[in-house]
Amino acid sequence: MSSIEFQNVSKTFARRKAVDSVTFKIESGEIFGLVGPNGAGKTTTMRMLVTLLQPDQGEIFVGGHSVIKTPHEVRRLIGFMPDSFGVYDDMTVNEYLEFFAACYRIPKPQRAGLIKDLLELVDLSHRHNDMVDTLSTGLKQRLGLARVLIHDPSILILDEPASGLDPRARVEIRELLLEVARLGKTILFSSHILADVAELCTRVGIMENGKLATVGSLSQLSQKLIPHRQIKVAILDKAEEAQAFLSMQQNVAAVRLQTGNNSSRIHFELDFNGEDNDLHELLNRLLENKFSVVHFSEETQKLEEVFMRTTKGIIS
Repeated sequence: MSSIEFQNVSKTFARRKAVDSVTFKIESGEIFGLVGPNGAGKTTTMRMLVTLLQPDQGEIFVGGHSVIKTPHEVRRLIGFMPDSFGVYDDMTVNEYLEFFAACYRIPKPQRAGLIKDLLELVDLSHRHNDMVDTLSTGLKQRLGLARVLIHDPSILILDEPASGLDPRARVEIRELLLEVARLGKTILFSSHILADVAELCTRVGIMENGKLATVGSLSQLSQKLIPHRQIKVAILDKAEEAQAFLSMQQNVAAVRLQTGNNSSRIHFELDFNGEDNDLHELLNRLLENKFSVVHFSEETQKLEEVFMRTTKGIIS
């Protein structure tokens, strides 16, 4: 059974369709990233998922429970961290988690051990007696993550968990989410920081104008949008001869001379259609023909390029 399933879900505000016929599934144990331009519908999608909004059309299931018919069952399964949530600044870190443990009706004798374990998980044990308002933004995000884990949900819904964090705090939150995922949790998070999404996620959904434009792993989306393998080659001399030679080789669809590089090397970018053994043969032919190859590598496709191509309407 899927952890999360959207079935033809739509939501309209004042005649504007914020979410338009969205359908997708997230399997148990996945880390799923939802990305898109501002106003694409990501936050509305997540708020419907966590039962804060009701869909105008369609259905959402969480662990087999309907967000419309059985919202209380859904809430037992999820932990939600919005993009901007209030923390009670006049409480200590320990009091803050104690308060939410009481809200979830966790028996008092169990709370101390639970809070201790959560603070160890998010590396805040040394700050347990500090006032919440003395914490940095990154540490408050860690505390927020401890809070959403307090009732041991199987699914975490995180809206922009790295928003406003400095680079070090972003890396720390990313590592923490991986650690949480290793506990068997399913994670859905939205982010405008595409590098974090690419680093963390098993699959990605890209939204634009309320629609889910595409969904899949980064490699699947790259193959769909960028059918050629991108190969980088650098040689020391014979630029025109090398370009002509490469253009005639099997499986080479296009050769581009890279300009603007101040080094003594001559750089080419190839669109390549072959397999790994074909790539090996291409390198051998370059060397056999006495070209001074000093660099030969395949360029890894980045989520940024996939995102830009998708949101420019290259695919529907």
